[in-house]
Amino acid sequence: MVQENAAQKTDGGQEGGYAQEYLTYTLGPEEYAIDILKVQEIRGYEAPTTIANAPAFLKGVINLRGTIVPIVDLRIKFNVGTAEYTPFTVVIILNIGSRVVGIVVDSVSDVTMLRQEQIRPAPEFAATVDTKYINGLCTLGERMLIVVDIERLMLSSEMALVDQAAESRTQ
Repeated sequence: MVQENAAQKTDGGQEGGYAQEYLTYTLGPEEYAIDILKVQEIRGYEAPTTIANAPAFLKGVINLRGTIVPIVDLRIKFNVGTAEYTPFTVVIILNIGSRVVGIVVDSVSDVTMLRQEQIRPAPEFAATVDTKYINGLCTLGERMLIVVDIERLMLSSEMALVDQAAESRTQ
């Protein structure tokens, strides 16, 4: 299973510390990374059943082996690129707390090992850019990865995926 060996000692036990696996994906021109331990599976995009009066980023729900899974299009949520559904569009099914949630992304890139010291803090921006869901930035060669705290994002009140009473108990 994917979750085995998600954290490994690097550099033969020397100063490298622990590396953790991250799933990388693209949204428009940017590349993002999330903790692979939150990932249940990756599926091709299929049109979900829509829900009346839902926010635009909440595309609807799918039935995943008897579990009703809300589907969030992160391209719409983050205003990144256009939300075109191509053969490369995928849904990453996540286990977040006690919830199962799907996120729509342009494509999945790979699984990469990152050490904590490779992840730099996100820069402070003006009030117009909210970085509370970003753990940091990481450079791998020519690639710049935005490391997202996917659990914090999915459980936030603005996502409307968890009722307010349940959220207040977790904070």
